Amino acid sequence: MTGPFLQITGVSKRYPGTVALDGVDLSVSPGEVVGLVGENGAGKSTLMKILGGIVTPSAGEIVLDGTRVERLSVGGSMRGGIAFVHQELNLFDNLSVAGNVFIGREPLRAGPLRLIDRQRLSDWARPLLEQLGADFGPDTPVASLSLAQMQLVEIAKALSLQARLVIMDEPTSSLTAQETERLLAVIRRLKADQVSVIFISHRLAEVERCADRVVVLRDGRLVAELGNQEISAERMIRHMIGRDLKTLYRAPANPPGEPILELDDLRTAYRPEQTVRLAVRQGEILGLAGLVGSGRTELARAVFGIEPLQGGQIRIDGAPAAISSPRDAIARGIYLVPEDRKRSGLILGFPISENVSLADLSTHARFGLVDKDTEAETAETQRRRLDIRCPGVASEAGSLSGGNQQKVVLAKWLSMQPRLLIFDEPTRGIDVGAKNEIYRVMRELADHGVGILMISSDMEEVIGVSDRVAVMHEGRIAGFLERNMLSEQAIMSLAVGRLAN
Repeated sequence: MTGPFLQITGVSKRYPGTVALDGVDLSVSPGEVVGLVGENGAGKSTLMKILGGIVTPSAGEIVLDGTRVERLSVGGSMRGGIAFVHQELNLFDNLSVAGNVFIGREPLRAGPLRLIDRQRLSDWARPLLEQLGADFGPDTPVASLSLAQMQLVEIAKALSLQARLVIMDEPTSSLTAQETERLLAVIRRLKADQVSVIFISHRLAEVERCADRVVVLRDGRLVAELGNQEISAERMIRHMIGRDLKTLYRAPANPPGEPILELDDLRTAYRPEQTVRLAVRQGEILGLAGLVGSGRTELARAVFGIEPLQGGQIRIDGAPAAISSPRDAIARGIYLVPEDRKRSGLILGFPISENVSLADLSTHARFGLVDKDTEAETAETQRRRLDIRCPGVASEAGSLSGGNQQKVVLAKWLSMQPRLLIFDEPTRGIDVGAKNEIYRVMRELADHGVGILMISSDMEEVIGVSDRVAVMHEGRIAGFLERNMLSEQAIMSLAVGRLAN
């Protein structure tokens, strides 16, 4: 075959009152890696659902492996050689790794009972895990894996289908730097084997490294196609949002004030033998960096009262504070924007208005009942403030893009006038335009005296947003870096347990 493996021409998808895709053309040749970028809501997800057979296009033509198809079904897409690695994990916690990789395709033993052949199942999965460099075996229970390890299981599942085209949707969002390098090596091997890849990511540096060509969507339309020599983060951003972005870091309006939060020899259940000492001051953004597993999220959960402290003391405005539940933290103006917004930050089936009021129902209640007008008014105020893009505050949170969902989580806390906001991976899985809106809000909050503790695995984000950085290593603070000392080398040196130069 000499032509493209996939060719779509003039593909559109219209919903009542909305055009999700408008005449998009896309081709992917054997062994080609195509980067697909665009802000959340640009049409990437709709296009992928069409290729996966979940959504029927309103117009256009699809040619797969030289054969024209009216539309793709889910089974037809898989049989045609298309496999997906989704951003949202789709695994069964009660099964082993091998059981998840070959779900629905398990080898059976001979005999009348036709039981699953566990040994063959493991033997099938083992080389896939070795190909990915996984540090766990095929019989490992998925429930015991970290998010990063679960992502590798999703990739192994796609590879097990012997796909001709693998579509990767934010595949590195939960991976460490080392695991990301491993994935990029896997992509190079796929390419060498003439397997095509569509690589969707908001991490533009990774797109630069692996893509042969980049396609940019904006508002449902294909607005640019960049050849290999044209690919750069600046060009991609310009086409994605229709404008150039300003420098990421904005200096604070005022010097930092007195500490809002102080942790004195704090010990958590994650690493009870280690102690943590740090302070977050009024008007500063303190970045909390470190490798996956260093204890950053566990520290945030302890400060917010989700997990019990094993020792030490929390002080708020200089006074000891007993925080044994999120209710205690909220009463003191300490709020957490969690890492997993869908599981821990939102009720996806609830309207935006009810998500915004959820943590502060007493303010919106009259005679013990929620006043819907007051609730809607509060939500609408925050919708305008944060530019949450939706038909209205009655829209379900689950219908929004990732960036807008994150804004709803933030809106919930902003309506309650925070003293200290803890952001755990604040921009994971959201587009570059929404990222910069989140950064703008963080700086505005800090300029009004709010303390910000920002946990992030994105090195560019840590360096580009923080006024000061604390680096964790194996459950303790390995060191602090002032603004003039920030560099990737300095942060990584502390993160791996070495002194920064």
